[in-house]
Amino acid sequence: MTKKEELRDTKVIVDLDNIAHNMKLIDDLTGPDVAVMAVIKANGYGHGSIGIAPVLMESGAAYLAVATLTEALELREAYPDYPLFILGHTPDRLLHFAAEQDITQTIFTLSQAEKLDEIAGKLQKKAKVHIKVDTGFHRLGQTPSESFAEEIAKMYQLKNIEVEGIFSHLALAGAEEDEKQYRLFCDFIQTLEDRGCTFKYKHIADSIATVDYPQYRMNMVRPGAVLYGMRGFDSIDLPIRQAMTFKTAISQLHAIPKGEGLSYDYLWKAQRDSLIATLPFGYADGYPRNMRDKGYVIVNGVKAPLVGVICMDQCMADVTDVPDVCCGMEAVIYGDGQDGSMTIAEAAELAETNKNDIIARITARPPRQYIRK
Repeated sequence: MTKKEELRDTKVIVDLDNIAHNMKLIDDLTGPDVAVMAVIKANGYGHGSIGIAPVLMESGAAYLAVATLTEALELREAYPDYPLFILGHTPDRLLHFAAEQDITQTIFTLSQAEKLDEIAGKLQKKAKVHIKVDTGFHRLGQTPSESFAEEIAKMYQLKNIEVEGIFSHLALAGAEEDEKQYRLFCDFIQTLEDRGCTFKYKHIADSIATVDYPQYRMNMVRPGAVLYGMRGFDSIDLPIRQAMTFKTAISQLHAIPKGEGLSYDYLWKAQRDSLIATLPFGYADGYPRNMRDKGYVIVNGVKAPLVGVICMDQCMADVTDVPDVCCGMEAVIYGDGQDGSMTIAEAAELAETNKNDIIARITARPPRQYIRK
């Protein structure tokens, strides 16, 4: 049977060796006493969660973490026994899925715990949870208080709940604010431990904090972007490697006379007699539409600027200066930069967004091709 990646010229190529390399760097950096919860939400930051999960499991991830129940259930179907964690909120009416499938759930109220306890009791099992504390991000969780501490203490009295962990999230608003959040979190944990509440895992560090703030690693970290070679930290020169390459191939060539326009509204017009390549990718594949007249691809070693309005499924590049250009020739959309290709970091800057947005927005339509040596 034909492989999916052979059915389309536009594809995402994922270097699993680079992901393994990045995972090892984090593991070595944090040491044997810090567990790594590998974050593969948003379809593995665009890399394909099902495809990259095995290399992270082989590399010793204590958990695979996702944002939603749907993401967790997709992984559970593929990997029936591996520890999975949902970072986000699951509505009460859907909590039974997490319990049935042995997926560790984020909770932040006693009522959620009681609901899970009831469900787990009927299933004759224990449901694992991590409690989310809001230390200032103000997204999920409750702020530290006597009433919240009392709720958590009551969770420990539930027979079918295992409170395995407690966590929070830094706003990364600066060293002083980060320290304030961390202190608040630690003080609240101490309050809970004084009540007899113990936690196997305590975690607050994402990719950036894992690298930049060694003192915040506690006994678990949650790297995401760094595993895919996205650099957001600045404290050390950690030699991470970009794992993604985005490629396509020329569909058709058009000779465009000087002065003639192309694509919607003719917002680009040829300043010279030009040779234009049609490329079979567009914003429905996750390429930023605002890259019009800013983006480029590499064709036969030459930078070919994208011209005209980027369409849903196709776009055009000026290949007038590309030697020996022909239909079917490869065009690199995103690469590692060594061949002159646009890196994810450059794409983020041109599109006026961040690197995670660039890779996570790549839709499921381009097939993923996984490579290992």
